[in-house]
Amino acid sequence: MFNYFSDLAAKQLDGGTLTREEALAILRSTDDQLLDVVSAAARLRRAHFANTVKVNYLVNLKSGLCPEDCTYCSQRLGSAAQILKYTWLKPEEAAEQAATGIRAGASRVCLVASGKGPTDRDVDRVASMVEGLKDEHPQVEVCACLGILKDGQADRLKSAGVDAYNHNLNTSESNYADICTTHEYADRVRTVEHAKGAGLSPCSGLIVGMGESDDELVDAVFALRDLDADSIPVNFLMPFEGTPLEGTWLLTPAHCLRILALVRFASPDTELRMAGGREMHLRSLQPLALQVANSLFLGDYLTSEGQAAKADLEMIADSGFVVLGADGAAAAAGAEYDGGAAASASEPAAAVVDDNDPASVPVTIRRRGAGTRLAPNA
Repeated sequence: MFNYFSDLAAKQLDGGTLTREEALAILRSTDDQLLDVVSAAARLRRAHFANTVKVNYLVNLKSGLCPEDCTYCSQRLGSAAQILKYTWLKPEEAAEQAATGIRAGASRVCLVASGKGPTDRDVDRVASMVEGLKDEHPQVEVCACLGILKDGQADRLKSAGVDAYNHNLNTSESNYADICTTHEYADRVRTVEHAKGAGLSPCSGLIVGMGESDDELVDAVFALRDLDADSIPVNFLMPFEGTPLEGTWLLTPAHCLRILALVRFASPDTELRMAGGREMHLRSLQPLALQVANSLFLGDYLTSEGQAAKADLEMIADSGFVVLGADGAAAAAGAEYDGGAAASASEPAAAVVDDNDPASVPVTIRRRGAGTRLAPNA
């Protein structure tokens, strides 16, 4: 019996290239076709990544106080979001935060700092942190995310032991001016090229749910394919109060699955990470999304709280997957972690959520981990 999406997966496994017509068919598939879409994308995921899930852990080195005006961002210029704001973490605190994620099974630590881009002094500061982290955990990959890079900065990071550099395209070139005016789309592309030129693994992805059209979404995904990103994080808009996009709830769990499937079909052998906002937008379909994506962030995000790390690790195991690069002891330690007294003390009161009203799902501000005295959610 003919199955369009199964045949499309077979075409991709034979080396085919996804066309615009096929990409739009994925995005516009019906609810009756959803499991066919996921099943076909899962064939590609299994072919290239078997039953593994790569666990990544974020450390926010510097939070808030950003001069850029990106409409989606809680750290933007003029943001009224009640997020943590702090300047650079001390090296020992950054190392301690990273070690928490590593103990829970993370094989990649992502070191992030707000701002348009780093000064040379900032790059030296991060390079020193990375050298210390690599001394303690030589097996762990380090990804830096510091904004727009200037000439020579990617090389300095590479020489310090940085493995990858993240700089998201976020949306299509045609849509970019609608979400940011303080830098251009071309600046982002150029930074990814700088990273690639220095031998850093390019990590670049999307933020979806900002009002982009299907065609603009396809443009963005195809741009990432053309950029040959090694890993593609897909973020689902978290509409923080106090930002221009507050109250923007345009995604359904089913459509989030379609978007992940689109990226998988476009770049079958690329690490696909379900990133920020997955908890509030995919909701109960997160385990199904793991059949398409092969990577996730563990625990909290930069300025918001994520799903409990214990729940993430249980979800991976319950779905029949294993954590990539983590030995049994590390994974078990993470699965048994109960958050500790300090983390429990920071838990917010439960919110009343109406499943028929996505706007009732709160964006929970991070109050623990980096920049606080409370244990992180890992």
